[in-house]
Amino acid sequence: MRSYRSLFRTPEFTPFLLSFAAHAAAQTIGGLALGTLVFRATGSPLLSAVSMFGPQLAQLLGATFLLSGADRLPPRAILSGLALAFAAGTAVLALPGLPVGAVFAVVLAQGLIASLGGGVRAGLLNEILPKDGYVLGRSVFNMLWGLMQVAGFATGGALLALLTPRTCLLLAAVLYVLSALGTRLGLTARPPRSSGRPSVSATWHTNALLWSSRPRRLTYLGLWIPNGLVVGCDSLFVSYAPGAAGTLFACGALGMFVGDVTVGRLVPPAWRPRLAVPLRLLLATPYLFFVLQPGVALSAVATALASVGYGASLVLQERLMSLTPDDLAGQALGLHFVGMSTFQGVGAALAGTVAQLTSPATAMTLLAAASVTVTLTLAALGRHEERQPAAPGAPPGVLSEPAVTDTPRRGARREGAQ
Repeated sequence: MRSYRSLFRTPEFTPFLLSFAAHAAAQTIGGLALGTLVFRATGSPLLSAVSMFGPQLAQLLGATFLLSGADRLPPRAILSGLALAFAAGTAVLALPGLPVGAVFAVVLAQGLIASLGGGVRAGLLNEILPKDGYVLGRSVFNMLWGLMQVAGFATGGALLALLTPRTCLLLAAVLYVLSALGTRLGLTARPPRSSGRPSVSATWHTNALLWSSRPRRLTYLGLWIPNGLVVGCDSLFVSYAPGAAGTLFACGALGMFVGDVTVGRLVPPAWRPRLAVPLRLLLATPYLFFVLQPGVALSAVATALASVGYGASLVLQERLMSLTPDDLAGQALGLHFVGMSTFQGVGAALAGTVAQLTSPATAMTLLAAASVTVTLTLAALGRHEERQPAAPGAPPGVLSEPAVTDTPRRGARREGAQ
């Protein structure tokens, strides 16, 4: 699958994309409204930031206990149910007089279920599209997410100038309901990819099994660490150029868009595996230039160029799917998204700490150098792995033993939507 026309002609892809757009808009508008509400109530920038990004951090806890449901629950039902749960939680956040402690309890609950939703959604995309369409489809989702962030924050800011934060939260709840309806009416019912009930023990067992394969482990680390360190560089835009941070973020979004289009649409599939290392190096190398403390114009160019390297995530996700049995695709991708969010948070915290001790420019340079070092180290380890003889008849990294004792359908891909 090489064209957007064939992508959007694929049954169920368009309603799936539209339901995700409604979910992304609700998350963006609701997050901004909640952060504003908490700041007005407490005057605390820390509590305001945690209220907006707390769900992302809580996903790590959800990945520890809930991810087995990504492959063991019917995807249409669980995505519709999760959207309705988000709608209910957002409506609760809009209640007048809700204590701050209750606000963070709801935020924690939303983060826990979000960890499950990411894996279910990614696994379902892997079922809706043929194998050769995953990268193109994922690139469209990435581009849509970026556009919805820009549009959502802009719309949310305009709405907050006209309406109260609680009213904006109610509007976000309505968008979650629309997302649930789009999922329920636009997608067909599919059975779970794996048999058995979701449980904490199944989540731990499968996470350990996914991590036990050295090729998959290297792929996960390549997805998480270089990306997280560069996001740490991005997190310093406000302190580096307070009057032009918006320009730098916009240039970064533009570069990311170009990278997704290039990797997803223009690069032939046979070439993509060769781009994993160059793109990850591109992601970090321009930030080494910040040691010279460039002005806004040169900083914007460097940021846009570096952000093209985020396209490496598409290449590595495709590699991850090639190393993972189909009935574990949802949990494998869910583990990736949670790990990525966690390392981005760690990268931002590390960048802020180093900048506090030195300067934003120095911190960005050091984190970029660390990202380059990690990429080159993982590339060397990957080359060493490729030289190792594979087990007879087994591709490297694919489990030769049963993934879990109650998943007899491993490797059987259902193409009901094709």
